[in-house]
Amino acid sequence: MIVGVDVGTSMTKADAYDEQGNKLASAERASRLEQYPDGRVEQDLEEIVASVADVVRRVVAGAGDREVRALALTGQGDGMWLRDADGAAVRPPISWLDDRAGDVVRGWQDDGTLAEVYRRTGAGLFPGCHAPLLVALGRDEPESLERAAVAGYCVDALVQRLCGEITVDASDASLPFLDVVSRRYDDAAIAACGDTAYRGLLADPAPPGALFALDRRGAEIVGLPEGTPVTGGPFDLPACAVGAGLSTPGDGLVIIGTTLACEVFTDRVAPDDPDDADGPEPAGMWLCTPDEGMWLRAMPAMVGTAGLDWLLDFLGVGIEALPALLEGTRPGAGGVSALPFLASSGERAPFVDTRARGQIEGVTLSTHRGDVVRAVCEGIAYTAKHCFERAASSVDRAGTLVACGGGSQSGPWAQIFADVLERPLVVPDDPGLGTRGAAMTAARALGDDVDPAAWAAPSRTVEPSADAHTCYADGYLRYRAHVDTARGFWARQAQGFRRGHSPA
Repeated sequence: MIVGVDVGTSMTKADAYDEQGNKLASAERASRLEQYPDGRVEQDLEEIVASVADVVRRVVAGAGDREVRALALTGQGDGMWLRDADGAAVRPPISWLDDRAGDVVRGWQDDGTLAEVYRRTGAGLFPGCHAPLLVALGRDEPESLERAAVAGYCVDALVQRLCGEITVDASDASLPFLDVVSRRYDDAAIAACGDTAYRGLLADPAPPGALFALDRRGAEIVGLPEGTPVTGGPFDLPACAVGAGLSTPGDGLVIIGTTLACEVFTDRVAPDDPDDADGPEPAGMWLCTPDEGMWLRAMPAMVGTAGLDWLLDFLGVGIEALPALLEGTRPGAGGVSALPFLASSGERAPFVDTRARGQIEGVTLSTHRGDVVRAVCEGIAYTAKHCFERAASSVDRAGTLVACGGGSQSGPWAQIFADVLERPLVVPDDPGLGTRGAAMTAARALGDDVDPAAWAAPSRTVEPSADAHTCYADGYLRYRAHVDTARGFWARQAQGFRRGHSPA
């Protein structure tokens, strides 16, 4: 069997699969984020390693102690996981949600650096990615960079700890400095960001199909034999796409998880021209996949289910209350509308704006809690439509659209997504496609002939409702206008604060 491990932002999961892709056992363990009032968001590498050890041991025991052919790793991307030569953290890993480099990104928007990097790599920079984080750490705590041997990501931090290898998957390295066609770093993009001094901290991407092996330390951590093959990536966005069985240009995936990620397979890399005054602004990313001739055009918004979780907690209820809250509400949420930009670092897709903040409008004394909840669910679905409009510009046709992540398992919310997107939505019964995609990648690396259809989880299809078409078509236009108005307000508000007063 192959054990797939997905280290998410809020949960570490492990699933064991047999050679036909049948799931044999599962285990999970919650992860902890340290969120500070100033916008810093960090994790604990030792806690993450312990969570991996825990779920791997439990899933192996649950599968009847079968022989493990490979350990397949995937997990959250972006952020910065600084380690020394032995794989120990030189400072707490910085989450992709972190905002300490927000001022750097704002400065780059003004001076053209964002456009220059996008022109070279197709990467829309945001505060929680390597380029501005290196600058912020060089300014605020240069000693951390001096002690580090590698500036990596979550998945390669685990590979180093378990296998003793300093490496990175090309999918992780895609943002922000990689030329995703050649799979080599673009030194001019690194220089444009002022990060040339830190070039030595960037590990060269491993070739597709690379296999590593548990060393003695790694074997003791996870309780598997020394020498057990290990794969390190792709990270969770492309791993979910692989797990969904998608590979044809135009096929798409919406991950309704902690983050809302919208991605489309493509066989060509063609970033928008940032100098086109009428074109879209730099945002999103192009991601390498295990297939060297295929890429993902990805638009990962900052907040997905995390926004709904915040609202439900604010209302004093749990996620189990969602169906009852939505029952009896209708498309349009009784006139309530929401902008779901709740991350302290702002938004990164389908636009980059570090000042973006959430809003709820249209509330009256007759508004019910369910209306507000539905408005947030609809707002996140509108964001997905906006993201897909950007991502789909790189392909010539619309293929199969699959939804995964915890939010996809809510029948009413999945219906909202199908209605807003105006497309049939294939929803696998198993929302955890990350571990499945990691296991499929490992099976191929071992030389197996993997049939995506055979590995696919059972699914259902949610058809868009004709009755909701007019409401959501009009609602989306209002949402886009609301976003444009809000962005102008956020900019004026920031200018007012810089002058020392609140704007009128």
